Amino acid sequence: MRPSHHWLLALLFAAALLAACGQQPAAPPTTAPAAEQPTAAPATAAPSPAAPVATPAATTSAPGEYVFGMVLVGPINDGGWNQAHFEGARYVETKVPGTRLIYIDKVNPADRPNVQVEQAIEELISQGAKFIITNSAEFADGTNIAAEAHPDVYFLHASGDAVLRGVAPPNVTNLMGRMEYGKMMAGCAAALQSEAGKIAYLGPLIDPETRRLVNSTYLGAKYCWETYRGKPADSLAFKVTWIGFWFNIPGVTLDPTRVATDFINEGYDVIISGIDTTEGIVEANKASQAGKTVWAAPYDYREACAQGEAVCLGVPFFNWGPRYAEIIADARAGKFTPQWEWIGPDWSDINNPETSMIGFVKGPALTAENAATLDEFIGKLADGSLNLFTGPLNYQDGTVFVPAGQVADDKTIWYTEQLLEGIEGQSAP
Repeated sequence: MRPSHHWLLALLFAAALLAACGQQPAAPPTTAPAAEQPTAAPATAAPSPAAPVATPAATTSAPGEYVFGMVLVGPINDGGWNQAHFEGARYVETKVPGTRLIYIDKVNPADRPNVQVEQAIEELISQGAKFIITNSAEFADGTNIAAEAHPDVYFLHASGDAVLRGVAPPNVTNLMGRMEYGKMMAGCAAALQSEAGKIAYLGPLIDPETRRLVNSTYLGAKYCWETYRGKPADSLAFKVTWIGFWFNIPGVTLDPTRVATDFINEGYDVIISGIDTTEGIVEANKASQAGKTVWAAPYDYREACAQGEAVCLGVPFFNWGPRYAEIIADARAGKFTPQWEWIGPDWSDINNPETSMIGFVKGPALTAENAATLDEFIGKLADGSLNLFTGPLNYQDGTVFVPAGQVADDKTIWYTEQLLEGIEGQSAP
């Protein structure tokens, strides 16, 4: 049974919501307290990781205004996954006239241990949201439940595949970027720069998405190690350690700071991050300042190198804004189309903020020679002359992932079952 003070918090929240908006909110849940009231996006640029945001949401939408909401698994200023989504939503406000963002962040077991995504969605809808974005794989079921309860509201579940599997309500769409390409670039940069031939991957939890991203990183590293460094694949060490969630939850996950430090102490001289936050590059930067030779490749957010420019080889990043804007504009115009989208880079300019969903910013620590070689590698990906998901590729247990002479199709890659041969680390929880 939950503590009695949770009932008091729920009642206080419900009373505050009634006073603020003058209408009946969703009934307080019987098994968990309500989440905090959503906040409106600030009018200024997104904050740095240290800056707080807490502007009260307007209680009703203005005439002609289109309110859209976002539920984020982590904080909007994490320097990674969540900040990239938040800034994508802010982009919508600048490109689709009359739109306004409200959001609830940190919907996760550590920050809001008794709050479900459905509750957060209900609050955003009570504040006038007609379109909801949810941004974590763990939000899949809750998003569908809320969509069924609100058929007049549109939903976008980022990273999900309910539409692909045929289980999504008709008002749900799925969107993901082909970060596999960005991870290949990060892996290549790591292999080009590494002096020890030891690359570490700081992994989140284990699922098909995270496995395919680790595999993509390894394939990029292996190709560049063999092709440009002229060394055999078995001389490259590639290790992944999973912390157990997208970011640190004290007492629940492994501590990513400790994991990164262990990598460094074990002689790995490149740390590639697959988690939402920046511990990998932060610890690499500390070690470098202490005199060790170590580099890092952070993840998700275009500006992530700022956490340690002296050690940053580059960052693969998501650019959600342009596609978010198109989908929301269509929904507002009554042209919403549910679909499963897995969108790659704009190969004519992978870092174009208006057109490319996936990019890679080369970091200050990447040497000029290695940067030029990386550009050559990217050019091969771009023109299709190199497809790293070409067989023969085997899983860790020796079973065939992609047969010799064949190229993996999208579903085979999307539902990756194991890590590849050559990678040290768990394939299953």
